[in-house]
Amino acid sequence: MPIVFAPPRRPKQVDHAVVYRRDDEFCSWPFTSGFWENGAGTLIANFATRNVVYDDGSKIRHDVLGANSSNPRTVTMRSNDRGLTWVGPQYDMMAGPGGEGRGMKREEMPTKFAEPVNYLDKNVLVSSGSLGGFATSGTQGTARLSRDGGKTWGPTILVPLEGIPSMTGIQSTLVRPDGRLLVFMFAVDKDNTHRHPLVYGSTNQGREFHFMSYVTPYEDPFGNTDGNYEDPSVAFVGHRWFYPRGYLLPNGRILCITRCQRDPTGVMWSEVFHSDDGGETWGFLSRVNDYGAPGNLVIMPDGRIVSIYGYRLMPSGIRATVSEDGGKTWGPEIIVRDDGGSWDLGYPNSWLVGGNTVGTLYYFNSKDDPIQANGGVRHVQRSIFTID
Repeated sequence: MPIVFAPPRRPKQVDHAVVYRRDDEFCSWPFTSGFWENGAGTLIANFATRNVVYDDGSKIRHDVLGANSSNPRTVTMRSNDRGLTWVGPQYDMMAGPGGEGRGMKREEMPTKFAEPVNYLDKNVLVSSGSLGGFATSGTQGTARLSRDGGKTWGPTILVPLEGIPSMTGIQSTLVRPDGRLLVFMFAVDKDNTHRHPLVYGSTNQGREFHFMSYVTPYEDPFGNTDGNYEDPSVAFVGHRWFYPRGYLLPNGRILCITRCQRDPTGVMWSEVFHSDDGGETWGFLSRVNDYGAPGNLVIMPDGRIVSIYGYRLMPSGIRATVSEDGGKTWGPEIIVRDDGGSWDLGYPNSWLVGGNTVGTLYYFNSKDDPIQANGGVRHVQRSIFTID
């Protein structure tokens, strides 16, 4: 059949709302902070925040925020109406006994849960993070459980490296019908640049995790992210294939969407890999878009797949696209919004609202914000839109 290119379109219906905003805070990165739905249908969304002063745009940048901001913490918001409204905030929900491994010596941390885990229980929620930093050569994957739908969380365990130089967890898991939990993380080479998406599987009645497979080729044969980069910050160089997130289709196929970038301020895109043997082996399926990442997927009741992602080229905002053939090809872009104030936005987590309607939660800054510092105040919003 002929290839058809159609211009981007607007949703027939779309509604935006602020979920959390403080004029002296920088909110960010819901995608890597945690997003769950428990057995009661409650949506639980985490994101990061820290105090900043929006007086100098050069300071509102990821690699310098640590030196120019304070009071870093995690914010949790909840929704009981499919994302229409959100209640909270709750700060540092996962602090307390066991914490997130903070302040603990690595050699003192357990490597398995004390009791068996039934991951088919909708009220068993898993947090997959990392200890020792994020996406650097010193990190190691961690896991933590809530057995009561996100009300309380147990102690943190380490995921064994098993010869891998380092790895980072990004709150990405899925449960196979046989009860095995798959944890999607990425390895980081010692030079902090080359990143390799991988899968760990639960074993020993769900109490521990072990390496299963790599998702992508070890090297990019096309060198799509190779180059000479002036910025000394590792975060601002090219990376191929990281931020993996897995999804189980009704036919048993598993899809894994990944982020690729030459420049995280705009030139980035999403690619999908697939597995037909439960995550043991993987193959390339499709490139989702020209530009936009990280992306996440929503499986619709009629079998269509929606990918939602941040779009950091101007006019920046949130976009989506729909596949009608299981992720092999993708339709025209849907411009959910394009009123961003700068590239610094995105990292969505998304869900099915019902019928042909999708919800997505992301961090954002507006071109119309009266406070401007390399874009408006970074805050968290949600959009609910139709895909027809």
